[in-house]
Amino acid sequence: MLLSRTNFIETLALTFGQANVSTQLLCLLEDARRVVLANRYIVDIAPLQIYSSAMVFAPQKSMVKEIYSQIPGWLKRFPITPAMWSPELQKLEGHTGWVNAVAFSQDGSLLASASDDETVRLWNPATGQEVQMLRGHTGWINAVTFSQDGSLLASASDDRTVRLWTPATGQEVQVLRDHTDWVNAVAFSQDGSLLASASTDRTVRLWNPATGQKVQVLQGHTNYIKAVVFSQDGSLLASASADQTVRLWNPVVGQEVQILQGHTDYINAVVFSQDGSLLASASDDQTVRLWNPATGQEVQILQGHTDYIKAVAFSQDGSLLASASADRTIRLWNPATGQRIQMLQGHTDWVKAVAFSQDSSLLASASADRTVRLWNPAMGQEVQILQGHTDWVKAVAFSQDGSLLASASDDETVRLWNPVTEQEVQILQGHTDYIKVVVFSQDGSLLASASDDQTIRLWNPATGQQIQILQGHTNYINALAFSQDGSLLASASADRTVRLWNRARGQEVQILQGHTDWVKAVAFSQDGSLLA
Repeated sequence: MLLSRTNFIETLALTFGQANVSTQLLCLLEDARRVVLANRYIVDIAPLQIYSSAMVFAPQKSMVKEIYSQIPGWLKRFPITPAMWSPELQKLEGHTGWVNAVAFSQDGSLLASASDDETVRLWNPATGQEVQMLRGHTGWINAVTFSQDGSLLASASDDRTVRLWTPATGQEVQVLRDHTDWVNAVAFSQDGSLLASASTDRTVRLWNPATGQKVQVLQGHTNYIKAVVFSQDGSLLASASADQTVRLWNPVVGQEVQILQGHTDYINAVVFSQDGSLLASASDDQTVRLWNPATGQEVQILQGHTDYIKAVAFSQDGSLLASASADRTIRLWNPATGQRIQMLQGHTDWVKAVAFSQDSSLLASASADRTVRLWNPAMGQEVQILQGHTDWVKAVAFSQDGSLLASASDDETVRLWNPVTEQEVQILQGHTDYIKVVVFSQDGSLLASASDDQTIRLWNPATGQQIQILQGHTNYINALAFSQDGSLLASASADRTVRLWNRARGQEVQILQGHTDWVKAVAFSQDGSLLA
């Protein structure tokens, strides 16, 4: 039932998006989808409860909550809810032990999770519904991966076996036995002809997944091996070890090609970018390192996590790198620059694994808190950096229609920006001291700025022309507010007064006295009858 509801909403959004309907309607549909996903249990059992029970827990600025909520009048105490939806889309619950690994199928229709409860679970990532539970391992399951064509699923366990499954039926196809200790990682080659497994027995073993036959044993690491991965073209195999090295191998002949050194603690994960130009490794030394696999040269060191880093994954287009840590966070990085883009918080224990869906619209994480969480990696992402001010920026304000952004700075300028193109449109100069406040009138025809030079200046934001200088305060001006109809402007000052101005004439109308110290803020009621 939930699948049909979310599919219906997504179909509407796609249809309206192609028809170029209003952004507000598309935002409403996305908000409705988030409400349904967050309350799937209620939706399936008692859908009408979504208007009352579910709305209590919806974010404060949820459009569905604002328009459709029917919260009972007898409810007097409300939970503290976030202002907006977080990047977390769903929480998949069911495992009874730590969740150690997650993997998407190539077409994104399935998500597999591996746990210390000795089960692999298959989920529908669109609805969060559990599709299959795969049993057979007799020890903790450390890793799970799909073949490229989705016909096989491999799992690796502390029971020293690798098991192959048919994801469509949940049937066990092969049990691969030869390792003499825990199997920590498993990976298919791109063409599905090889399967690699990495073990605490310090070896990587290559298998023919069709026959279950062992093909190669790769030896060289001096401590247990935590991770293994093929490059996209199958020409390289990378393994990461507690011996603090990453080793690159030719999987065809079993020859060691490179040893990558630089980490100062156990290496837990390793992954190639889609185009094979970068290799990322994650370590207990709290760093992610990026390498050029062709030369073995270290390209970047990504720092910021405050505990062991357990997993790392590239988005399909290579524009994002996700790292998962024992500090309970996931961090998203720009691998080209090494810059951190965002930090995803929500897990309550170590984050053990992370994976992008094929289209990179979803990020899945697995944690010792026994949950798998799905995230929108685009939400909260830093979109633009507007640079130009030469000193601290103290205030920003959008025009009502969102076409302009104003910033006020200690460099004594106000700058107007186009927030879509990030282009600087105007520099407004005239103040002779720090500018602390900037505000647009409701109709966008005026911009007011207030400064430590004890003046308020009114500007035409379309032309950048200064229209009025309002003088009268005898100390710093800390706040400004236009009335809803734009006829009045209120200012608050360290001179302990609030002053009202007629914006059309630039004339002081009232001086409101009574405060015994600096006045820091001021605001009109919507109907203009009160000023606070």
